[in-house]
Parts: sequence; C-alpha cells; structure tokens
Amino acid sequence: MPFDLVLDHALVPALSDGPVSIAVEEGLIAAIGADVGPGRVHEDAGFSLVVPGFVDSHIHLDKACILDRCRAEGSLAEAIGEVARLKADFSEADIHARAEATLRMAILQGTMRIRTHAEIDTRIGLRGFHALQRLKRDYAFAVDLEICVFPQEGLTNDPGAEDLLIKACSEGADLVGGCPYTDSDPEEQIARIFAIARRFDLDVDFHIDFDLDPSWTHLDAVIATTELNGWEGRVAVGHVTKLSAMPPERVAFYAARLARAGVAVTVLPATDLFLMGRGRDHSVPRGVAPAHLLAGAGVTCSLATNNVMNPFTPFGDCSLNRMANLYANIAQLSRKADMALCLDMVTHQPARLMRCEGYGIAVGNPADMVVIDAKGEADAVARIAPVLMGFKRGVKTFDRPRARLIEPTSA
Repeated sequence: MPFDLVLDHALVPALSDGPVSIAVEEGLIAAIGADVGPGRVHEDAGFSLVVPGFVDSHIHLDKACILDRCRAEGSLAEAIGEVARLKADFSEADIHARAEATLRMAILQGTMRIRTHAEIDTRIGLRGFHALQRLKRDYAFAVDLEICVFPQEGLTNDPGAEDLLIKACSEGADLVGGCPYTDSDPEEQIARIFAIARRFDLDVDFHIDFDLDPSWTHLDAVIATTELNGWEGRVAVGHVTKLSAMPPERVAFYAARLARAGVAVTVLPATDLFLMGRGRDHSVPRGVAPAHLLAGAGVTCSLATNNVMNPFTPFGDCSLNRMANLYANIAQLSRKADMALCLDMVTHQPARLMRCEGYGIAVGNPADMVVIDAKGEADAVARIAPVLMGFKRGVKTFDRPRARLIEPTSA
C-alpha cells in the first residue's frame, strides 16, 4: 500500500550524507531512506534541508502588534507601563485578532510548537487567556500552542491576581509563570508560583533578572525552590540578562547549578538587545545572556521571539531562523558547529525545554517537518535561509516558493 505522503530529495545531515525520502502514514514518519516506496501524495524538497518544525518557547501573543497605540518606547519600565496603560481596554476580540495575525506569521515561518505567555492580573482579567484558548483550538491543524499564565505586574502587590491565576489554571492553562522583578516581594512570588504549580501539577516559566546589575540575582531563589519542590526538568527562566554582565567564572558557577537543577534558560535576543544598556551613551553592552556557553555546560537553552511590534520589541517577523542568526551575530559566532547550535536552540533544545514528546526527524515521530532553502544547518543560519514549505503531522500547511529572478528576454 502507498504511504499517505512521501517527501523526496530531503537533506537530513544527521541521518544521511545524501538526499533521502521521508514517508508518512497516519501523521507519523513511517520510513526514511533512499527509496521508501510509493506515496498517495509526493512532494519534492528540492535537495534542501529538512528540519523538525521550529519551536518558539517564549512569545507574548496577547500584547503583539500594539506599537501604533503606544505613546513611548525605550526602557523596560516604560514598556511595562505602556502595556499596563493600554491593556485595561483590550477586549477579547482585539486580543484575538492581533494574536491571530502574529500566530499566522509564525506558522508561515515554519514554527509548529509555541509557548505563549498570557498576562493575568486585575487589569486584564482572563480576557487574554480566553482569546488564546480559542486560537489554540482553531489553529491546532498547524501548530501546538501551550499557554503559560503569569502576573506581569506582580503578584503580592496586586490583590486578586493570585485568585485569577488559580482560576486560569483550573480552566486549562498549560503552565504557570512568574515575574519576580516587578513584585514588591520577589521571593514570596516565587514561592507562591511554585505552590500553584504543585497544586495543578504544572511546569513553571519565570521572567527573571532582566537588567545588567550583577550584584544580585533571583536565580538562587528559583534554583533552590525548584530543588525544594522536586521540580527538576520542569522549570524555565527567560531573559536572565544579568548573566551577560557577570565574569566567566560566575557564569560557569550558575551554569553548573542550572544544569544540575534541570532549570532551562530562554534567551530573547531581539528584546534583550533592544532594551538593555539604554542608560549608556557609549560602549553600550549587548545585554544578551551567553546561551551557547550555558548550552555547552549542559543547560537546556532556547532562543525565542518574545515580543513583536510592541514597546518591548518594535519589530519582528516571527522568524526563528532570523533569531538564531541574530544571536550568532550578537555572540560573535562563526564556526559551523556554533551556527548549527544556534539552529538547535530554535528546534531540539526548546522542544526539550517544553518536554515535547516525539520531536525530531525519526521513524515513529509526528511528521512535523519544515523545508529550508539551504544545504545544511550552518548554511541555514548564516544566510537566514527562507523556509519553503511545512507539514504538520504529514499534512502540508504552507508553502513559500523560492524567489525567482526574471531576466530580460532578448528581442
């Protein structure tokens, strides 16, 4: 019997030095080889790189595309203030429309698994969460969306926010997060977020250490509380820009502790580069945590989008390959192995962070595949090679034909 789909002329360097065909049956990869047999549908990868779908482990769909409503942009405090001012008037329909436009952009860039954060507080209530739940259902054909509810404005200093968080968790939130640096009692917030996580058996994702002052850090409290609760392998931290301001030996110290506690790190290159170091008028620091060094020490690390067209990040096209390239530039990476690691940090490593089951181009795994106009991983990142087509569980969900130069014809 023919397979449901056969993708021919695919380059999968980890599996073969030459092109292979990938057969799909009932949404799963059924065979990989030079000749897998017939398929009801044949697609041609065109001797291009095939990778598992991109994974965005940290994005804020609920506050995307609001730049035209903002009065100011600049510092982190200004960005938080602008969103706080605006979001009290966000309707569920408005959030849904902006988030949907952003989600479609991500899908067309080859992203197939996403962790979106949803702000929960007494200003926005559950409107953003409910809008994202609708998107999760409506776009399940193209992307697996998980929702992390968190209190952007603080928890202990916002009476009622904790009850709303608990309500969101009872209504199906996929995980719970925190933002200790906006709280009047950061360590108490960390403790309460873990208590909610234990109550609902949820993973945890914190925004932490979003500045360049290395004299203090909330990493100690997050690591200690992770170990205290037995939540190793279930915790992630985002930003952690303080690590970029620490000397190598201190970075190595925290890398070892993060790896031992199973706490993953998500670096947000575009946002962190845009917001950090704004108080300097020369020798401005990059302010981006050294993800490649952490990964080399055994920490699960990802590179992610964070914000799109808002005061935190007034640009973005949701291309994770572009984010990998941006990070390589910031970290001054040029070796092929380092470029390949950058691609790994938008594919396999965030999949591990999100505890995705059956991820990767392998027999038996879901057939979530993206064709990139490149010959290898390093080439893809170095050139920000465009994606050409994608398959979610073996069904084609988008295509982007190669650009074609039209030369003049002779008279």
